[in-house]
Amino acid sequence: MTIALQAAPKAVIFDWDNTLVDSWGCIQAAMNRTLSVMGHPEWDIHETKRKVALSLRDSFPQMFGDRWTEARDVFYAAFEEIHLDYLKPLPGAAEMLEGLAALGVTLSVVSNKNGRFLRQEAEHLGWSKHFHRLVGATDAAADKPSPEPVHLALAESGILPGPDVWFCGDAEVDMHCAANTGCTPILLRIDEMEDGEFDNFPPRCHVEGCETFVALVSELVVPISSI
Repeated sequence: MTIALQAAPKAVIFDWDNTLVDSWGCIQAAMNRTLSVMGHPEWDIHETKRKVALSLRDSFPQMFGDRWTEARDVFYAAFEEIHLDYLKPLPGAAEMLEGLAALGVTLSVVSNKNGRFLRQEAEHLGWSKHFHRLVGATDAAADKPSPEPVHLALAESGILPGPDVWFCGDAEVDMHCAANTGCTPILLRIDEMEDGEFDNFPPRCHVEGCETFVALVSELVVPISSI
């Protein structure tokens, strides 16, 4: 699905996990340690990708009931132990952020990863300087797909949520969040869309990778002169 975009964004809000960094291996390892401790069957990578989208405070009560805070503590301990070792930027992500910053586009992150871990990872990669705000789970009153973290991500930027803010992510929850805020939803990932995956909240367009994304924005910021 591709619908032409007519103007460059004033701001771009990125999801983090599996939009800018490859996180599935780390998420699977921390989840499986949690599931094992809680007496649940472990997940393979396909099940992990299918089930992980909402923030922990939204998903764990559904999964673990009254024991969800116990599961939360196990997960956070496991994740903190390994997440920087697993951290790996997706191809072209660092160059994309450099390029967008050079174009003067305001950049923020809205993630359902715990905000403390999110900012640790951005600092570890040397990316914090590129972002106006890095908003993770529990930083706002509610998590993605609520509009609350988007408003926090743009606060004090002088930019309001709307079509000239692009929300880029790899999952339906990102497209849902864009719809809830009036931002332009951009699917940013290599993988093709599965049948029915985005029926409820379709992306405006699908961009296959970071290099393609920064090239798209560059063309809109500096239109090619007609010959």
